[in-house]
Parts: sequence; structure tokens; C-alpha cells
Amino acid sequence: MHDVVIVGAGPVGLFLACELGLAGTSVLVLEREPEPHSPWRADPLGLRGLFATSVQAFYRRGMLEPLLTASGVRDDPGTDPDADEPSPPRGVGHFGGMVLDPAKVDLTALLFRLPSPAPESMMTNLEAVEAVLSERAVKLGVEIRRGVTVDAVTQNEESVTAHAGEDEYTARWLVGCDGGRSAVRGLAGFEFVGTEPLFTGYVMLATLADPEKLNPGINLTPTGMYIRMPAEGHIGMMDCDGGAFDRSRQPTREHLQTVLRRVSGTDVTLRDVQLVSSFTDRAKQTTTYRRGRVLLAGDAAHIISPLGGQGLNTGLGDAVNLGWKLAATVRGHAPDGLLDTFTRERHPIGAWAADWTRAQTTAMRPDAHGQAVQGVLRDLLGTRDGTTYVFEKVTGASIRHDLGSERPLVGRNAPDFRLEDGTRLGDLMRDGRGVVLDFSSDQRLRDSVTGRENRLRYAAGAARNDLGAGAVLVRPDGVIAWAGEREPDREAFERAADRWFGSPEA
Repeated sequence: MHDVVIVGAGPVGLFLACELGLAGTSVLVLEREPEPHSPWRADPLGLRGLFATSVQAFYRRGMLEPLLTASGVRDDPGTDPDADEPSPPRGVGHFGGMVLDPAKVDLTALLFRLPSPAPESMMTNLEAVEAVLSERAVKLGVEIRRGVTVDAVTQNEESVTAHAGEDEYTARWLVGCDGGRSAVRGLAGFEFVGTEPLFTGYVMLATLADPEKLNPGINLTPTGMYIRMPAEGHIGMMDCDGGAFDRSRQPTREHLQTVLRRVSGTDVTLRDVQLVSSFTDRAKQTTTYRRGRVLLAGDAAHIISPLGGQGLNTGLGDAVNLGWKLAATVRGHAPDGLLDTFTRERHPIGAWAADWTRAQTTAMRPDAHGQAVQGVLRDLLGTRDGTTYVFEKVTGASIRHDLGSERPLVGRNAPDFRLEDGTRLGDLMRDGRGVVLDFSSDQRLRDSVTGRENRLRYAAGAARNDLGAGAVLVRPDGVIAWAGEREPDREAFERAADRWFGSPEA
């Protein structure tokens, strides 16, 4: 019996498998597809954007360089790690098709930002992400079985079993990371609620008879939106039809041409279509991320519109948050209620991502109401405050979990603190343990880590920029769980360590 069975070998399932394997748990990943390769995962159709929190997760586990290489990123996309201040962002993206100017981001408003080797965003593709994660997972002892379709889930107080035909896979815990049409979600009885779509979207590789009729980049029009990607023939479009297209049917060339002409306002001609897929902006979420010994992460727990690229990034955040908590539970040193904080912390993030995409689709409506909202938003997004607001949202800089502390650092994703000797927080987090950074002159927290060395790593010294803290306790997922004054309170630190990592005797 494995400690954990993960259903789904996409980025979320594989990242979670790496986290669990790093912690020494036995993991089996079951994937329905028999082969990892697909044109929908490679460039250009598999192109995806990773935002700051996701890139930092790869950096902290030593997987950023392999990911940059696999993604074909040849130049260094990050800030200068030796600079005193981080570089300005290279891109902000768009909101509902309205492209934002990165030069309008107010850097003085970003109070918890430090230089790092990790860029704040990067473009990659699903095949590159999964290749890097699969290789790491296998090195950590994770077993990946492909061509396995789970058709039943049963559980009792001690274990849970995934059934696939005549085969059974039993573990202490099971995590569904099997996407928006998750089998695990339905089989385990999760409640799935939300809103129905406003549009049907299409992504295709096609040959255009007259490509000059379509403008490059993102184009928001009075009748919808179309995107002409840099790769020749890679086109996306969104038709505000209330999600009327039946996704059980394959879109014909004639249908796609009709939609493209309508949303572009041109008489462009599709000569042929090589590949096409449709989607909607349906936004739904499970009411909890755990039922007994079954948990959900990624699109299995929440489906949203692809607008803004939040789906993949939200799912990776789920995996990073869940991994160390589930591993601590398996290994028996998790404090009471630790696993329940997964739903408590990540459910609001999934709900925010759904609302973020709902707001964008509402602004794209081709009626008078949508046009009016769009006009107001264009004015707001043209200001420094408006652009900065969107930047903080999409990068995750504004995320702060309520961990019961008034200190502004607590609950945030930790910046890449650097000690005077050159040691970086990101380097200290590669083995998956939590980290104590003690900036105090007398290293007063050193003894408090005794007995928890297998869960916490201690590092002391002055920081180039300590952001006003005397010490910080960083969880394995990168969230700051506690921050002390210039002369940190040892008892307060020990209470925080007990709360998140268990007592020294555990």
C-alpha cells in the first residue's frame, strides 16, 4: 500500500508527487493517457504563462534552470540577483483583452519585493513543465503508471482505493488532480457549484488565405475577442454566445470561419484547420477540497476561464500548499488540524480566481452594458494605480493568508531574502523543509529548532534587506508563518513552530 495515490499526471499532480517524494513518502501516480506527448501540450498549442508564485516554486526546489532549458528560454528572464532593488516587470498581461503597460507599475507600492534569480513571469509549455517534473518525480522514487482509467473510489477510516477495471490501487490518501472533468471529483461525491458560461472559446492551428486581415496579438472587438499568436496559424477566439456550442461536437471549418469573421469584423478566410479545441468560461468550485481520505487539487477542485492564465498557476499553488501538509500527516508529526488548513487557505484563492475571470468575461460582453463597463475599466487600467493593482493580483503579490498575525509579512509568499554571506532563502528551501531565518545579532532562535531538524532548517546572519523583521519562519510552501521584531521573542517563535511543524517530540 502506498502512502498516497495521485490521479492525474499533469503539472499539478506531478508537482504534488515531487513534494511528497521529497518528503520521503511513497507515491503512485495514475494517468489516463497512455503517452505523455501530445500536440496540445507542446508549442504552440501548449503555451502557458507562469506567474511569480509558480516560478518561485520551481526555483525553491532547484527546478528553475531545467525548466528554462526545457522551455527554450536562452536569456536570463529574471531580475539581477545582485542588485539592491528588483528590476521593473517585463510584462503585466491583459485584463479582459485590455493589454496593460508594464511601465505603469508603481514599484514603490510593492513593499515586499526583493531581487531574485527567479523571474516574475515566464512563458513555457505544458510538455516542458511535465517533462521536468516527471524526471524529478522518478528520481525521488515516485511511480508513474499511464493508461490507467479510474472508474470507482472507495474509502474507509484507514485507507482509500482507486479502482480501474479489475485493478485496485490502495493508499492511505488519494488526491484527484485529474483536471476539469475530474473522475475523482464525481466518484468521491464532492459538491461542485458555480456559474454557467457567457462565451465559447476556440483554439486552433489553421492556415489563413489572407492572414494580413487579422491584427497580431490580443484584439478585443465589439463582438468578442480574437488572438493571433506569434506562431503562424495559432489563433484563439471567444464568441459571446452563452456557451451555446455543443462541446461534444468537433467544430467544422465552416463554423470556425463564421465565428472568426464575426468576432474579427473581417471577411478573413480559413483555408484549412489542422487542430482545434473548444472551451467555455464556466466557473465552478467544490465546496471543500477534502472528503475523508480523498483530496482535490487544481482543475479537479476548480474550473475557470483561461482568461489571464490563472488556472495552471492556481493549481500549482494548490500542489505546493498541500504537499508538505499531507507529507507531515503521513509521517505522523503534523499538528492537529494541519491538513484542514489546505481547504481553508486554498479555497478562497480558487474563489478569487473564478471571480477574476468572471469580471473579465463580463467586461467583454458585446452589449451596451459590457461596453460601458469596458470603457470605465480602460480608464482605470490606464492609470499607475490600476496597472499596479492588476500586477499584484496576477503575480500573487497581493495574496495573504490569514494566519492570525497583524505583522504585514505574515501570511505572504516570502521574498528571496539574502544573507550578507550570499545565502538565499530559495537555496535553503531545496530539500522541502521549513526555514528559520534568524537576523538577530545573538542568534537567539538557534536552540529553538533543536528536535525539529528534520522539519526545519536554521540559518542566521544579517540580511541585505530584512524588510524590518528580526527573524522569519517560512513554511515549505514559501508562506511566512511568523515574523519577529528586531529582537525576536523566542517563546512566540516556538508557539508558531509548534503550530505549523509540531512539537520537538513529534
